[in-house]
Amino acid sequence: MTPTRREFLETASAASVATAAAGAVTQSMAQLAEGTNGRSDAEAAGPNPRSVATAVLDIGYEEHGPPGGTAVILLHGFPYDIRSFDGVVAPLADAGHRVLVPYLRGYGTTRFRDPSASRMAEQAAIARDVIDFADALGIEQFATAGFDWGNRAACIASILEPARIIGQVAIGGYSVQNTVTPGNSMPARIAARFWYMWYFNTERGRAALEADRHDIIRYLWDTWSPQWTYSDEAYARSAPSFDNPDFVEVVVHSYRHRLLNAPGEERFLDVERRLAERPPVPVPAIVLHPGASGLGGTPSPDPSGDQARFTDLVARRIVDGAGHDLPAHRPDAVADALLELLG
Repeated sequence: MTPTRREFLETASAASVATAAAGAVTQSMAQLAEGTNGRSDAEAAGPNPRSVATAVLDIGYEEHGPPGGTAVILLHGFPYDIRSFDGVVAPLADAGHRVLVPYLRGYGTTRFRDPSASRMAEQAAIARDVIDFADALGIEQFATAGFDWGNRAACIASILEPARIIGQVAIGGYSVQNTVTPGNSMPARIAARFWYMWYFNTERGRAALEADRHDIIRYLWDTWSPQWTYSDEAYARSAPSFDNPDFVEVVVHSYRHRLLNAPGEERFLDVERRLAERPPVPVPAIVLHPGASGLGGTPSPDPSGDQARFTDLVARRIVDGAGHDLPAHRPDAVADALLELLG
């Protein structure tokens, strides 16, 4: 078995670790790109890869379960991809639900349809992509679960189109941002967690992401889930998603727009003004907080904040043993919450 990153760190010098880990990931990525054991590129990338066209994107996704079942859309975040939900899919599909797992813009096989379009990724755009994705598949109502960017998109979709959302599993809680008014200062210990966000707001940060995105992403994976050990094989399964040609521009725009250092799309100006007021999520929701996140810190036992932001809060749970990538660490918690909401 290939040693994990943590095992490398315990048995080798830092320089040896970097060389060995990079070599293992590069080799695994090459096997994925070329197809392993005779598999085609599509088969190596994952099961039943599909694509659907919206006005802006060709959205790559995977689908599981009966096509006539209640639709459930699972939404990944930065810097992860649809593989985070691999353990969530089977319980939902076995229960008769139609499970859809799309790549967000800038990830995997999702592509902008217009080669000349600006690669923007403000929160309103990501949420609109979810609604457009459902529209393109002819889905009127659906449930969602998401974390990080995916949770933000799900929260906003619930705010904008509440009649269409059967229920939402909000991993990490309320995630809507004020991108209109400059934010207040924050304590240094909290600001330090978001170093990557400040870094991407500089040209040096953009250049670093362009030059070696896997170095940054793998570091975030490890530090955001300090009680979880990712193997090189696990990373290699997701790594091709980050080689999407739009990845860098999408990530950079998202974080610069968030800090008011880049303009958004004109069509979303009114939406962003509405979101700046931090409206509550009105649909039935279960909030899951990771109990061991290196990004969000220790979740508060006080439920009042979530109760204020989710006006139809069904349950609030702190999930032990889960880092920021909660669906990968505790898929049972996500699947159980969705099944509870879906009855």
